[in-house]
Amino acid sequence: MARPLARSSAGSFASPTRRAALRGAALAFVAAALAPKLAAADAKAVEDELKKLYGGKTMAEGRVKLDVPQIAENGLVVPVTVEVESPMTEADYVKAVHVFADGNPQPGVFTFRFSPECGRAAASTRMRLAQTQNIVCVAEMSDGSLFTTKAEVKVTIGGCGG
Repeated sequence: MARPLARSSAGSFASPTRRAALRGAALAFVAAALAPKLAAADAKAVEDELKKLYGGKTMAEGRVKLDVPQIAENGLVVPVTVEVESPMTEADYVKAVHVFADGNPQPGVFTFRFSPECGRAAASTRMRLAQTQNIVCVAEMSDGSLFTTKAEVKVTIGGCGG
């Protein structure tokens, strides 16, 4: 059974023209050509974001524990847990923790903000990763010091481990 054509606002039957089909194909081609360039950040994009946030401040290793799976069988729901060693007192606490992914469309994935009242600088969430990439975590302390850590997450398709 054939489906009836939709009526246009003028009352006549609308059918796609060759010109409209070619225009749609051209737009799809342009989108496909640009998608790989727009689809992922890289290590340079993460560095640029960090420079925007902190200028040229040095970042020390340590105090930050980033718990992510080494291999994620489903890149749509990758669990992430961040914990920072800190006494969480009025004089010494974690102000913020920023998490970046160098393979996502935007390098900045999420930010957790803390105060001394939190008692502990720890948080968990899930993030979406489209491909194997590095996750970079930066903790900003109340005295302005910065601590960082990095981990690679391999995203597999169907749990194949590659």
